Amino acid sequence: MIVTGIQGTNQLIMKNLVWTFVFLISIKGYAQSDKITESKITNVTVFLNNAQVTRTVNTQVAAGNSNIILTGLTAYLDQASIQVSGKGDFVILGIAHYQNYLDGQSMPTAIKQLKDSLTLHQRKLNFEQSRKEILTKEEVLLQSNQHIAGTTQNLTAAELKAMADFYRARLTDIVQGRMLIEERLLRIQEKIARLEQQISEKHVYYTTNTSEIVVRISAAVPAAVALDVQYIVANAGWTPQYDLRAINTKRPVQLNYKANVFQATGEEWNNVKLKLSTANPNLSGLKPTLEPWYLTFQQSMESVLQGKVAGVQLRGLASAPAMDMEMKEEDLPAQTIANYTTTIQTTLNTEFDISLPYTVSASNKPTLVDIRNYELKADYLFSVVPKLDLDAFLMAKLTGWEDLSLLRGEANIFFEGTFVGKSFIDPRTIKDTLSVSLGRDKRIVVKREKLKDYASRKFIGMNQRDSYAYEISVRNAKMENIKLIVEDQIPVSQDGQIEVIVSDAGGAYFDKTSGKLRWEFALTPNESKQVVFKFDVKFPKGKMVTMF
Repeated sequence: MIVTGIQGTNQLIMKNLVWTFVFLISIKGYAQSDKITESKITNVTVFLNNAQVTRTVNTQVAAGNSNIILTGLTAYLDQASIQVSGKGDFVILGIAHYQNYLDGQSMPTAIKQLKDSLTLHQRKLNFEQSRKEILTKEEVLLQSNQHIAGTTQNLTAAELKAMADFYRARLTDIVQGRMLIEERLLRIQEKIARLEQQISEKHVYYTTNTSEIVVRISAAVPAAVALDVQYIVANAGWTPQYDLRAINTKRPVQLNYKANVFQATGEEWNNVKLKLSTANPNLSGLKPTLEPWYLTFQQSMESVLQGKVAGVQLRGLASAPAMDMEMKEEDLPAQTIANYTTTIQTTLNTEFDISLPYTVSASNKPTLVDIRNYELKADYLFSVVPKLDLDAFLMAKLTGWEDLSLLRGEANIFFEGTFVGKSFIDPRTIKDTLSVSLGRDKRIVVKREKLKDYASRKFIGMNQRDSYAYEISVRNAKMENIKLIVEDQIPVSQDGQIEVIVSDAGGAYFDKTSGKLRWEFALTPNESKQVVFKFDVKFPKGKMVTMF
């Protein structure tokens, strides 16, 4: 009986060991089919509101089915946009995408260094606080001993003086030491606050979760696998920026087409090949279809809600991250990146292929990228509106911009190597000519005066008639010929009882609808011109007309 029991027990143990061995083999076999593989971002096509990222994978697989797992990917990728292509003796069976809430994105070196510095300064803070606490306790101890010594024994004058000198010297050292510690504490606390702010600014764009792409493949024999994995990612894009540079009024204007590329995907784009596209994948490519437009009577709100509780409709809002438009310009060689950019005009959009590798941080701070440099023909002239400002402005009328695929964006204006201001380029509102102001020129002397001798007020029947006249004089104090446009205006009536009579437009082009006057002058050096325009305003007596 006992032997039989032992034999049965041994058989049971052996059976369990066999099943355990089989189970371990199955686990080992399954683990071999799952291959966690490193991938590298090599190409990024940046659209206006998102980006397409291309990762490359190079690995080896055994014969049979394998799962190639790409880990540590951004949580912002659109799983519907995932595309995989490959080269090698294998077949791609399928693709899967998962969110990983256990493993966060790897922390960039810059943030690690900041956190290490923060830890060091926090230790310094604790050390100085401990020193301050020790000095405070010593001060309390000295004061207690001083009280005890003074009440428990009779001291001679010399002993009392010596004790007083000792307490004074030591307490002075304690107070001075504590003041020095407090100064150090203040500096350390300020440094800690700056480090925490910098860490917070950088770390906010790195999510606590990541995502994974699993590519299921089958190989008849052990094979080398090369994969290109593409996906669309949110929290990325680019905005155009322009520099308009005029060397002088004799040469064309140089247009520097640039892009502020930003991304907060949590993935660092290090030395990637960039392509900028004017496309917007978020917009549907399908033509909208008109449905029948039906008319019916509207029910009153009371009948709609009768016997019901009025409902509240909530609309979901998607919030976008804020952009610190602090520009970061890369160190460029003598030739700018624009020399290495190819413009590709597709049927519907334009792409700018930047040949040199670029790095765009995931901190959401824009990285300035040169796209192209162009020269535009310019017609230079001066323009002045003396009613509003007596300074003449140098204007450049630019042509030939239509084929440059410009987008709406801010422009920095430079003239003769000096920054003169900002403008805004909107191709949707520009006609044939792009007008750019290059700043003021004090060498165009302009005056505008109201002629009091002509001013008069007359009463004719039930009406009052006021007469006005203005003289505008201009002088070219420059040593070169100039074109000058002068603009002014005559009031326009918006009331049938008010009548404006133009007695003399001063030879200007007069737009009756807007009331604008426009003169064009060609002035030689030191040449002057004067013009006078006159008008009357007639309205009923007893009424007041606002002229200004």
